[in-house]
Parts: sequence; C-alpha cells; structure tokens
Amino acid sequence: MPPAASPSDPTTRLPFSEALRVWCRVAALSFGGPAGQIAVMHRILVDEKKWLSEERFLHALNYCMLLPGPEAQQLATYTGWLLHGTPGGLVAGLLFILPGFVSILTLSILYALYHDLTFVQALFFGLKPAVVAIVIEAVIRIGRRALRNRFLIGIAAAAFIAIFFLEVPFPAIVLGGGIIGWLGGRWHPSAFLPPTAETDSHPTPLDSPTHARPTLGRTLSTATIWLTVWWAPIAALWLFAGEASILTREGFFFSQVAVVTFGGAYAALAYVADVGVSLYGWLQPGEMLDGLGMAETTPGPLIQVVQFVGFMGAYRNPGPLSPLAAGVFGSVVTTWATFAPCFLWIFTGAPYIESLRGRPGLNSALSAITACVVGVVLNLSIWFALHTLFGEVHERHAYGLRWFVPEWSTLNTIPLLLAAAAFIALFRFQRGMIETLATCTVLGMCSYLLLH
Repeated sequence: MPPAASPSDPTTRLPFSEALRVWCRVAALSFGGPAGQIAVMHRILVDEKKWLSEERFLHALNYCMLLPGPEAQQLATYTGWLLHGTPGGLVAGLLFILPGFVSILTLSILYALYHDLTFVQALFFGLKPAVVAIVIEAVIRIGRRALRNRFLIGIAAAAFIAIFFLEVPFPAIVLGGGIIGWLGGRWHPSAFLPPTAETDSHPTPLDSPTHARPTLGRTLSTATIWLTVWWAPIAALWLFAGEASILTREGFFFSQVAVVTFGGAYAALAYVADVGVSLYGWLQPGEMLDGLGMAETTPGPLIQVVQFVGFMGAYRNPGPLSPLAAGVFGSVVTTWATFAPCFLWIFTGAPYIESLRGRPGLNSALSAITACVVGVVLNLSIWFALHTLFGEVHERHAYGLRWFVPEWSTLNTIPLLLAAAAFIALFRFQRGMIETLATCTVLGMCSYLLLH
C-alpha cells in the first residue's frame, strides 16, 4: 500500500478542482513565449496563490531551463507534479499544450490552402517584424533576470560567441557552463547565488510531499512507462508506414530535437530552422518566421512552431495520403515527439532535483547554465532579424569562424520601421504583446496592400 499522505503533502491542502481551474487559467493566458508564460505562472502560483515560494519556483525554473525542450511547459508540469503528483503534472502539462495545438493546426491549414492569396501574404508582412521585436525584448527580459553581475555577463557573452561564430553545439555549451558555475561557486559563491536566496516571507503548502522523495524502483518504473509512451507510436509508424514515410522521418527527427536542443524554445528553433529549411527543404526561411508568428500570437509554448514545420513537411510530401490529411498527421506526430519526452524528464528527474534543493554547488551550476541560455537567445534573435529585415543573407566561413553578411541593397524599410516601432512599444511604453502584434499586423497589411 502507498504511504499515507503526510500533513505536508499538497494533496491534503489543495483541492484538485482548484488546481484544475488554475491550470486552465494559465493555459488561457500563456501568450508571449517562455518569458511571458513564466511571468504568468510566477504571478499566479507565487504571488497570488502562494502555492510555491520564490526560492522553490526559481529552483524548478533553473532545472527546466537545463532540460532540452520548452522550459515553460516543463515548469508547468513540474509545479503540477509538485502539487498533485503525476495526475497534477499531466493535467498542467497537457492543458498548457492543448490550446496552442488546436490554434496552430487551424492556422497551418489556412496557411497551406491560402498562402498564395495577397491577403495572407499581407498578414504575415506585418506580423514578422513584430515577432523580431518580441524575440529581442525576450533577450533583454531574460538577461535582466539571469545576468546579475559581470561573471554571468561574461558567461553569456562566451556562450554567444561559441554558438554564433564557432558553431559549438549547445549541449557542449551547457556542459561547459555547468562546470564553470560549479567551480566558480566554490571560488566566488556570491557571484553565482540564485537571485532570491533569503527566507520567503509567506508560508506555502509545499514542504516535502511523499511523491517527491526519490526511490530507485519508482524511477525505473516511471522511466519505462514514459519511454514506452514516447516511442511506441513512432515504432508503429516505422513498422507499418516504412522508414521512407514522411511521418516516420518527422517522428525520428523531432524526437532527436527533443533530446539535443537544450535551452528551451528559442534554442530549439535555431536548430529546427537550420535542419528543416536547409537540409530537408520542408519550408523556406520566410515560412519559418511565419510559423513563429503563429506561435507568438496563439496560447501555448513557443516551441509549438515545430507543429507548423511538421504540417508543412508532410503536406508537401504526402505519399499515399492527401496533402491535407498528411499535414494533420504530421502535426500530431511532431507534437507527440516534441512533448512526450518532457513528461519523461520531469517525472523521472524532478524527485532527485527536489532532494538536491538548497545545495550551493547545484545552484551555482544552474545559474551559469541560465546565463548560457541568454547567449543562445541572442543568437536566435540576430538570426531571425537578419532573415526578416533583409531579402538576402549570406553565410560566410573563414579562419574557423562563421558569420552572416546581409545584402544591404535588399533591406526592407517598412519591416525595419515596424520592428523598431514594436520594440519601442514593448520596451519603452510597456504595451501588451497582443496589442503590439495586432497593431503591427494591421499597419503591415495596409502597407503591403498599398504597395502591391
């Protein structure tokens, strides 16, 4: 029999129905990419409901940023698991995904069927520059939270140079950052402390819930279950549709993405864009930005843009299926391969992370890794900005370095002005993301229609 719930178990203090309402609310408000989504969860879970302390929230966030995949969705899963065990984690994680899945699928179908229409082209003409501004603003917001001193700023700068100029794989950057943080924490502990290490001023219902105590047997059974959930559908595709099927290839590719793309959604998108656009030819660079615009304007994780990539790849390579049916199946397979591993990482790893909470060495390593993520987000923002504001961008290599050279004669003046206006609205006047996106979209549409 399972052990009786202790007074510190959250299930004895928080009704599941109340948590369900909160997770529905979080899902409905999950616009704005990971920075905005994390802010929403912090406001609701820490400030409003007081279910988590500041220190515990940041501890969970740092672990989720260390994992491959979308940190905001994994943070929701982690906190749902803390509050109500596996059922709570499933509800929180799935509700976080569902609105975005439905929205992106609908927009992908409309995009595939009507992309050649002038109206659709005009819509994305104004949307892309606003997305560029949002990504740049995300760099500043994440940087303000993570880069608290010159040591962490130096780590972020080194990470940017490594990934932008030297093409160092992000896992290597994460490993290096973790080692530097661990060693730096021993040499200069105050430079790598979490931003809030003091005792929290309000009590929370979480102390040490029974399900958060790691055991080897529970870990092995959980890992077996979730590895089966992840890989069984993909193995079935391989057996019945064949290795050459676009659905099989997408299942394996996005499972690989789920494992190797550390640093959250922004880091993952750079890898998906490079492989999906350059290697497989599933879509064009401009279309990748269109998909990012969809993800920015709909609720759910920003990484949901991979669903658009999977849809377009299958739509254009349908095999025996109709293009639309292939696209829908591509969306489902891509979403499954992207998010099933997230539950594996949380349900198997979170108990051990909880047991390590408060240890200085781990906190120092996680602080340095978070600084590395800032450098990766900066890399992504430059990549997207160049491909949005210039018609042609050339990749150059010399002396072991890689950099991008825009063709200045192809500078798009109107998108540049829209991106600047969106950035000022977001950063200087603190306007809302949806308001900014809507305004830029309308202005861009009007400009496009007048010019064409």
